[in-house]
Amino acid sequence: MSKSLKRVAAALEAAGLASEILEMPGETRTAEQAAAAAGCTLDQIAKSIIFRGEATGHVVLFLTAGGNRVSAAKASAVAGQELGKADADLIRAETGFAIGGVAPVGHLTPIRSYFDPRLLEFPTVWGAAGTPRHIFPVDPHALLAATGAEVADFTE
Repeated sequence: MSKSLKRVAAALEAAGLASEILEMPGETRTAEQAAAAAGCTLDQIAKSIIFRGEATGHVVLFLTAGGNRVSAAKASAVAGQELGKADADLIRAETGFAIGGVAPVGHLTPIRSYFDPRLLEFPTVWGAAGTPRHIFPVDPHALLAATGAEVADFTE
């Protein structure tokens, strides 16, 4: 088991989430791939969108429904700072994950996070589990509690 996968499993357990991490036969790097693998709707994928806070230099995480697009202007307003593109090195340094497998939990450092209310409309959503082939199902309310994210309107 990879270090990333172990961190996600430990974070889920520490949060009291009885969620089974599943290895998929194909990649789950994109929301579309993850939805096809999970057999769910696109919006049931809790995709992790990462920006770089221009004021802080640290990453900011936006967990959004798979079919939604994050509005840079709304996200900046919610975060209270201008947001820019986070490069792969910064994302890996602060989350511990590579792009395409950024999990909503199990980060190397505490990360400011925001949660799309659309995800709360489903009984189950699916999150990346730290690799491009692993995902996990979870109650979105439990995921919200586990991430400590703030529910906010940041989508187009």
